[in-house]
Amino acid sequence: MLKRYVVVPAVPAAKESLPRRLGFACAVEAGFDLYDTQEKTRLILRLPTRAEAECECMSRNSDVAGNL
Repeated sequence: MLKRYVVVPAVPAAKESLPRRLGFACAVEAGFDLYDTQEKTRLILRLPTRAEAECECMSRNSDVAGNL
């Protein structure tokens, strides 16, 4: 059985553009979002760690399984 929600890497909210001579930005937005495989949409949660994202994913998947 396929899971409805899966963990995906978060995408940056806004792309920073810096001149090449300045190097790379120090603070890059990182984190994890969930993807709803049924609705084909990304749930932008920006969870800081994969463990937190997996926990949220398991919670949502168990809620969906309980409603069937």
